[in-house]
Amino acid sequence: MSATRQRLGAGTIIVLALIAVALVCIVTGVLPSADSGALGARIAPVLGFVIAITIVAELARDAAVFDVVAQRLARWGHGRVILLWLSVVVLAVISTVFLSLDTTAVIVTPVVVVLAQSVGIPPLPFALVTVWLANTASLALPVSNLTNLLAARSIGDDPLAFLALSWAPTLVGVLVPVVILTLRYRRTLFGGYRTPAGGGPSDRVLFWAASGILLLLMPLLAVTHDVWIPATVAALVLMVVFGIRRRHVLRLSLVPWQAIGLAAALFVVVETAHANGILDFLSVLATSGHAPAELLRLSAAGALAANGVNNLPAYLILEPTAGDPVALMALLIGVNLGPLITPWASLATLLWHHRVVSLGVEIRWGSLMLWGAIVAVPTVLVATLVLAFVAG
Repeated sequence: MSATRQRLGAGTIIVLALIAVALVCIVTGVLPSADSGALGARIAPVLGFVIAITIVAELARDAAVFDVVAQRLARWGHGRVILLWLSVVVLAVISTVFLSLDTTAVIVTPVVVVLAQSVGIPPLPFALVTVWLANTASLALPVSNLTNLLAARSIGDDPLAFLALSWAPTLVGVLVPVVILTLRYRRTLFGGYRTPAGGGPSDRVLFWAASGILLLLMPLLAVTHDVWIPATVAALVLMVVFGIRRRHVLRLSLVPWQAIGLAAALFVVVETAHANGILDFLSVLATSGHAPAELLRLSAAGALAANGVNNLPAYLILEPTAGDPVALMALLIGVNLGPLITPWASLATLLWHHRVVSLGVEIRWGSLMLWGAIVAVPTVLVATLVLAFVAG
C-alpha cells in the first residue's frame, strides 16, 4: 500500500470515527433535541452550498475553463515572469473570493503548477501563493470560506454588511503574503519564460456553457444571502449540460463526501460541548469591544486554535466569545488568515499538498511552516489593526 493511500485511509478512519461520535451524541440525547434541530437548520444550507459549489468547480475544470484561463494569462505575460505572477495572484484571489478557498487549493493550484512547469519556471512560488491566498483571501465574502458562512447572519442580513467589515483586512491578507513571496523569490520572478503556444478546449459547448454559468454565478454569490440557491441552480444546469455532452463525468465522487462528513461531525461534537458547558471556560476571552487590544486577543486566539487543531473547529469553539459583528470579524481574521503554519490548520492546505506533491513539487514541511509563520503573524496583526481602524 502506498504512503498516499495510507494517509487517505487514516483520514477516512478519523472522519468515520467523528461521525460515529456525532451520531452517539444525537441518538443518546447528549446533544438535546432542541439544540440538534437548531443546528441542523443552521448548517443544512451551508453544507448544501459547499456541495453545489464543489460540483460547479469540478465540472468547470472538466470543461477546461481554468486551463484556458491559465493559457491566456501565460500569453498576456509576454514572457515576463513578474507579469505572469501578478496574473496568477489575481486568478487565485478571484477564485477564492467567489468560488471558495477549496476551489483555489484543489483546482487552480494544479493548473498553475503545470503551467509554470510547461514554460520552464520553478513552480514552488506559484504553488505557495495559491495555497496562502486560498486562506488569506477567503475573508472577503460569506461564500469564500465555510467559517464565513457560519458567521454571515450574525454579522448582518445584507451581504454588503459583511463586505463592509471584511474588505480592508482582506486587502491586507492579499498584499502581505504576495509582497513577502515576491521578495523571497525575486530572482525567479524577475526573469523570463518562453510563451506557450495557444490551445483550446476539446468541447467548446461545455467550455462556453461552464464559463457563462461562472460569470453569472459569481456576482450573484456576492449579493445573495441564501447563496445555496444560485449555487444549486448553477450545479443543476451544468449537470444537465454534461449529461448531454459528457455523461461519464457525472459521478458520485463529484460530491465531497469526506469533507461534508467531517464538517457535519465537527458541528455536532462542538455544539454538544457548548450545550453541556464543557467550553464555558473560554468565556474569559469574550469581548464586544472594538479596542485594538481586545480584537487582537480574539484574532490571536483564533489563529492559535486554528494551527493547533483546525480552523473550522477553532471557529466553532470560539464563536460564542465574539459578542458583535466586529468581534466576529476579528475571530474570522484569526481562523482564516492565521492557519498558514501547521499542515492540518486548514483542510485546503492538506488537499493542496496532496495535489502539488503528485505533480512532482517538493514540499518541505519544516521550511513551509517557518515561512508560514513569517507570513501569518504580520498578516493577522496588521489585518486586525486595520479592522479596528475601519470599525472605529
